[in-house]
Amino acid sequence: MKSKILAVSIVAMIVLAGLGILTVGAAPPGQYIVDVAIAVNSSGPYAGSFDTLIAAVLAADPAVLSTLTGNGQFTVFAPTDDAFAALGLDENNIGTALSQGDLTNILLYHVARGRRGSVSILPSERIRTLYGDFLMQDDGVLTDNLDRTANIIVPDVGAANGIIHVIDAVVLPYLPS
Repeated sequence: MKSKILAVSIVAMIVLAGLGILTVGAAPPGQYIVDVAIAVNSSGPYAGSFDTLIAAVLAADPAVLSTLTGNGQFTVFAPTDDAFAALGLDENNIGTALSQGDLTNILLYHVARGRRGSVSILPSERIRTLYGDFLMQDDGVLTDNLDRTANIIVPDVGAANGIIHVIDAVVLPYLPS
C-alpha cells in the first residue's frame, strides 16, 4: 500500500512539474485536499475507499489536480469506490471508460469554490460547482442534473486548501457518452 501511495504522489509531482505548475509560494499550512484523500485512503476506517477517485483525478485534465493541490479554498464532494463501482468504474478503467473531457467535467461537478463545512452546506438549497452548474441539496442529500441523489456520509474532512464531504454516489452533470 505504501508503494502505491508513493507511486501516486510521484506521478502527481511529475505531472505538476512537467506542466510548470509546481511553484513555490505562500501555501496554507497542512495537507492539501489530494494529500488528505491519499492519507485517508491508506489507513484507518476508509483505507482503500478512494482508489478510483485518486485514479480519476490523475486521469483527468491536469488542471483538476492543480486546483486540488493549489492555494485556493475548495469544497469537494468525494465519491467512494463503491459509488464509482455502481457506474461500472474502478481504478483500472476510470481513465479509459470515460473521455478525459467527460471525466474532467464530472470531477469539476464534485467541487465548489470556498471552504464550505456542513454548517454552510446543509442550509443551502443549491451549490454552484466548478463545472458551472448547480447541485441541489436538501438535508445532506445532493441531487444532480439527472435527478440522481448522493448522500453526504462523512462530512467535514478538513484540508489546508478546503474541505471534503464523502458521498455515496457519483453525481453527474450530464450522461457521459
